[in-house]
Amino acid sequence: MRDDVEAREEAPIHDATPDVASPERRRLLAGAGIAAMSAAVGATIPFATNLPEGFVPAAFAAEGDVEGKDGLTVLNDRPMNAETPAHLLDDAITPTSRHFIRNNGLPPDSVDAAAWTVEIGGHVSTPATYTIDDLKKNFEVVTMALVIECGGNGRAFFDPPASGNQWTVGAVACSEWTGVRLKDVLEKAGPASDVVYTAHYGADGHLSGDASKVVISRGVPIAKALTDDALIAFEMNGAPLHPMNGAPLRLVIPGYPGSCSQKWLTRIDLREVVHDGPKMTGDAYRVPNRPVAPGEEVAKEDFVIIERMPVKSLVTNPANGAELAERTVEARGHAWVGDRTVAKVEVSIDFGATWMDAALDDPVNSGAWQNWRAEVVFPQAGYYEIWARATDSEGVSQPHAIAWNPKGYVNNSMHRVGVRVA
Repeated sequence: MRDDVEAREEAPIHDATPDVASPERRRLLAGAGIAAMSAAVGATIPFATNLPEGFVPAAFAAEGDVEGKDGLTVLNDRPMNAETPAHLLDDAITPTSRHFIRNNGLPPDSVDAAAWTVEIGGHVSTPATYTIDDLKKNFEVVTMALVIECGGNGRAFFDPPASGNQWTVGAVACSEWTGVRLKDVLEKAGPASDVVYTAHYGADGHLSGDASKVVISRGVPIAKALTDDALIAFEMNGAPLHPMNGAPLRLVIPGYPGSCSQKWLTRIDLREVVHDGPKMTGDAYRVPNRPVAPGEEVAKEDFVIIERMPVKSLVTNPANGAELAERTVEARGHAWVGDRTVAKVEVSIDFGATWMDAALDDPVNSGAWQNWRAEVVFPQAGYYEIWARATDSEGVSQPHAIAWNPKGYVNNSMHRVGVRVA
């Protein structure tokens, strides 16, 4: 059975993102005619006949604010979960103030970075305990730009709805993280030949207040843990970690769901079996082992653990709902993918009838997102949507539609923003 924190996480949560409209409003608009949709966006829609059936205009209202972060939208306050509106993710490196918050339990009441320790144990020949200063003295300190994305990013668009935090597109960030390579620490401990998985533990508290209960303990295949871009991090953008982002010590494992990047890190065990900690079993952070129809029931034994995250892109300029005085604008954003690179990003302003290539930067290092930009010229006044589509190094592109699954994970359908051109 699921413990009560998982049950709480999966309880329906209101849609806190009016800019994309509530699920109910989206369903109503999906059946509306062109005139009704034009009225809803306040302008004519020149390419309305190309709008796929079931799609509705993306632009509606403004986002909210979260005290202590720069413009984040709160989805849940116990535990705290908040996402970043897409236009506030325009920086190549995400500022700490705009990094999303994803908590499963309650952060530690107080932390002493000088006294904090992490234990390395399990199936190893040389168990060890390190302070943060020990990590700095015994291992090479590196700084890398790394993407963290919640596995449920995009859940708000599922129809029928999936329970859990109703993330739209803002549960992703690419900050600079400073720390030591997880690989170096694990190799010094001497993994046994039968090790196949890691197990991560943190100091966050259970919502019930029961100190004996573990909130979340996930892990990754040992091969992923031994890659060069998985870090034990103690700094974020050149400063100590933010309290809501795992201070004073956390894992950063790019390319896998953010739940693998344990916050308030206290212990890592190496295991001879796939880890079975809280939120590693049942349907938590798992998807069906085959395509399923929307709303289809899936047996527990038919779920598989999410590992590499799919290719994805984000439009960060112009902002959704922007009023543009000029007919030429620089569209830009980011693209990323789990253990691959992004090969190209394409942009459309006519609901996918035609596409143009965007200029695409290489990642600054493995695990970072890639920045893209394209000059867009609108042919006349009216309502338009800028769609972005990324293709990875294996030729896999983002789909138009959501690959539905019961828990609302790994939605990588194309991002779109609506604008009105004067």
